Amino acid sequence: MDEELLAVRVAELYYDENKTQDEIGGLLGISRWKAGRLLAEARERGIVRIEIVHPRARRLTVERQLRERFGLVDAVVVPTPEGELGVTARVAQAAADFLTSLRPVPRVLGVSWGRTLTEVAERIPDGWATGVTVVQINGGVSLNRRPGTAATLASTIAHRGRGQVVLLPSPAILERLSTKQAIESDRTVAAVLERAASAHAYLYSAGVGDEHSALVESGYLRAEDVEELARKGAIGDVVGRYIDANGNIVDPALDERTLGLGLDHLRAASTAIFVVAGQAKHDIARAVVLSGLCTVLITDESTARALLEDS
Repeated sequence: MDEELLAVRVAELYYDENKTQDEIGGLLGISRWKAGRLLAEARERGIVRIEIVHPRARRLTVERQLRERFGLVDAVVVPTPEGELGVTARVAQAAADFLTSLRPVPRVLGVSWGRTLTEVAERIPDGWATGVTVVQINGGVSLNRRPGTAATLASTIAHRGRGQVVLLPSPAILERLSTKQAIESDRTVAAVLERAASAHAYLYSAGVGDEHSALVESGYLRAEDVEELARKGAIGDVVGRYIDANGNIVDPALDERTLGLGLDHLRAASTAIFVVAGQAKHDIARAVVLSGLCTVLITDESTARALLEDS
């Protein structure tokens, strides 16, 4: 029996028949040490593939590849469910788990808003921290009655962290630059932005560059506005700021009317946690990672592999 077939037989006995390496050695006439070596070879050659199917499982090998390829401090990758149904919920749970286990616990956590982060907040366990201050890093006062507001999201994370919330009482995008500058110079707003700029960690996601954007649903932009941004090269937004594939701002005039931390703060942060899920966000995920906007990536396996294959 050649070595490859022998490795197959050893794997079958070990995984299908629950035999020990000693028992396998006796049955096949080889030493237990050779049985162990053949088991290892079976995995290396892809003869045996072990998959952990629990929804909160992680893809550790892919995480390591992401860290090495992109110089990330950390990466969390969860299996992509078939058909991507529920992928955002699965990644949001991973983000909640990561935040709960983060050490040292950030005393000041800067958060953005949107559908993905709303799901993260819903999954944060009560008591995940003690005395944390959660500060909103970009404007999010909704212009319509869209559920899941920025204030609710930040307040939930703070309440469950036995701490306090510091809200940014402003829309995300203002119609006039003069209005934005006036609001930004207000003592209360300026104090929030100063607190946000000195946060110990940041938690944010990204929006798609089409009519399904949360900024469109919240009433800040019209679908035709986003279409025009796409023509200029926008692939999505990060904390309300539209960027191209290289991470550059596509519309400086719009960006000047956007209230909140600039992208340079994220690039300079020691802990910038980027949560992203789903095929529709592959392009924006690539732009964020390649342009150094995050130190920690939390995503699904499909998005992670797309990053590794295309970069």
